[in-house]
Amino acid sequence: MKIHFIAIGGSAMHNLAIALKIVGHSVSGSDDEIFEPSLSRLADNNLLPKKFGWHPENISQDIDAIILGMHAKQDNPELARAIELGLRIYSYPEFLYNHSKNKKRIVIGGSHGKTTITAMIMHVLRTLNYDFDYLVGSKIKDFDVMVRLSDTAPIMIFEGDEYLSSPIDRRPKFHWYSPDIALLSGIAWDHINVFPTNENYISQFEKFISLIKDNGSLIYYQNDSKIEELAIAQNNLTTIPYGIPEYRIRNGIYCILTDNGEVELGIFGKHNMININGAKLVCRQLGIYDKEFFDSIKSFEGTANRLELVSSNGNSRLYKDFAHAPSKVRATVEAVREQFPEMNFVACLELHTFSSLNKDFIHEYQHTLELPNHACVYFDEHTLAMKRLPDLSVHDVEVAFGRKNLKVFVNSKDMTDWLILVKKPDTVFLMMSSGNFDGINFEELAKMIVPLV
Repeated sequence: MKIHFIAIGGSAMHNLAIALKIVGHSVSGSDDEIFEPSLSRLADNNLLPKKFGWHPENISQDIDAIILGMHAKQDNPELARAIELGLRIYSYPEFLYNHSKNKKRIVIGGSHGKTTITAMIMHVLRTLNYDFDYLVGSKIKDFDVMVRLSDTAPIMIFEGDEYLSSPIDRRPKFHWYSPDIALLSGIAWDHINVFPTNENYISQFEKFISLIKDNGSLIYYQNDSKIEELAIAQNNLTTIPYGIPEYRIRNGIYCILTDNGEVELGIFGKHNMININGAKLVCRQLGIYDKEFFDSIKSFEGTANRLELVSSNGNSRLYKDFAHAPSKVRATVEAVREQFPEMNFVACLELHTFSSLNKDFIHEYQHTLELPNHACVYFDEHTLAMKRLPDLSVHDVEVAFGRKNLKVFVNSKDMTDWLILVKKPDTVFLMMSSGNFDGINFEELAKMIVPLV
């Protein structure tokens, strides 16, 4: 097939483009801006557009499929040309659903934890030599591309994102997938720009549950009252709750307690112990014995940008994490404090998403940064302008978070200077963002705040 991507630079979009090229399709794409790591990965696969921007001449009658990303607008010139020519236009979740129609589909959804749980399942399946296709939202060790498409794999694992499918397909992505096995890790209001109320947001998950195939399975986190209420109302599904497993921390290593004894893990945090419990139940539905699961999961080292260790000098550490929604920030902060209870803990959060920069939503972050010894919030006023959001003041942020002595920065250089000021010989730094703190270089930052000894 000849396939053209409009907005090829997106995280899932560029990986799907690479995956389709790998299996032999003719792939092209366009975008008006592309950032790392998409930029380098597209270039390495000879898929980087020759020039940025939208060019209707890219669209011709011989194209078999257009895949449209959310970064494009409804009035995109290439989209208009594709519609004029009557070409088949897909969102990427629609395209993936069509690929997987004859496969068993496993979809991992929820406001938090879905990337990690998906990655855990993939790691176990890879370790046990299963053949499977997948879509996951972050780089995982031993997986070169975040999407795999094949004719041979009998199953496909999806990270089920609840955000919209495309500018002309306003349904949530995970509504496309119609799973045989589904997992929901929790519901915490997010994406206020498209789901303006908490009730509207919850209804997207209710709809997702209704799309699980009859006699399918719903695995859900039982300590989330919203999901519990939705799950117990089902009578045509097998519903399987999970909670917090028994675990202990020994010499800084998390050990989960199983019927076959303790299993030492390569990750940390209570939220990850919960994630493991959910992943185990999905694998059990696929016929994997618990012992096989734990023998495999002990070598799992996490995913890129999820509590990723940037640098350590034996005394201090620098982590970066994709946490941006309130529930994710709270879980990540709690994990670091539990792992390093005696260390000087410094946490920085960038407000980068529509929701986090919205005055009507930002109060959801109240008390999420209470545990660190020092905490700061950074936001870029240029990002507010680019997203066409009302002004946000330093005072607005201070009131919303409700923490005494919270530092709020609108200049990343000022934030870096503050990090240097509060560092001690035994400090753990946590940088949380779905952006990049205005282009901060983490390796250079590490040299300043976690110098090698």
